Amino acid sequence: MLLVLVMGATIWGIGAAMKVPVSARMSMLGLLYLAVLAAHLVLPDGHPLRMATGENPASWLLLGAGAALVLAYRWGLKRLRAQASLPAEETKPGAFSDTELNRYARHIVLREIGGPGQKALKQAQVLVIGAGGLGAPALQYLGAAGIGHIGVIDDDLVENANLQRQVIHTDARIGEAKVFSAQQSMMAQNPFIKVKPYHRRLTPEIARDLFAEYDLILDGTDNFETRYLANATAAALG
Repeated sequence: MLLVLVMGATIWGIGAAMKVPVSARMSMLGLLYLAVLAAHLVLPDGHPLRMATGENPASWLLLGAGAALVLAYRWGLKRLRAQASLPAEETKPGAFSDTELNRYARHIVLREIGGPGQKALKQAQVLVIGAGGLGAPALQYLGAAGIGHIGVIDDDLVENANLQRQVIHTDARIGEAKVFSAQQSMMAQNPFIKVKPYHRRLTPEIARDLFAEYDLILDGTDNFETRYLANATAAALG
């Protein structure tokens, strides 16, 4: 069993060093577990591979059952939290629920925004390029302010070195795609908005069609090539 544990630790460590997403690393550990279990069920007693991995399949079956229970518990808990975060009120499309009216009250009483302005924010569609040091705070404030449809495009993963400035991400999400991490934080802050993540790099092939779906494009990158592409595409669209 020690051999399998060492192999599992090696897979996890190499995956982390190569910035492989946590879900992919978990899948690889699952495949390793299935391979060991299959060896115990298929190979005869006394086989060297079975001897090297614990001889008896009972311990592996118990381990698998325990892992399945933990995963089922986490899945169920995640579903309950997601349901609890959904707005309780039934509202007409485009209308504000009582909770939303209370949330945006400080905006609505402002002469410069008011009810029509807040409704315009709810109907607005904004795309943010990048979920890093510049994009992170922009996404947080856009979501909190009630922008109804927010897109975010970024091909990067969350790293430990990001966390001192990219405050939309958390330690628990290291290794996840930044766009999905940002989506979780934004939806937790304001469940009344819609967030569309694009886990890919902005390229000339997709820029025009993507930009056409949004009213406003915010450049949150520090990459000259991406910034030039964004500016050129926005200018072409008028």
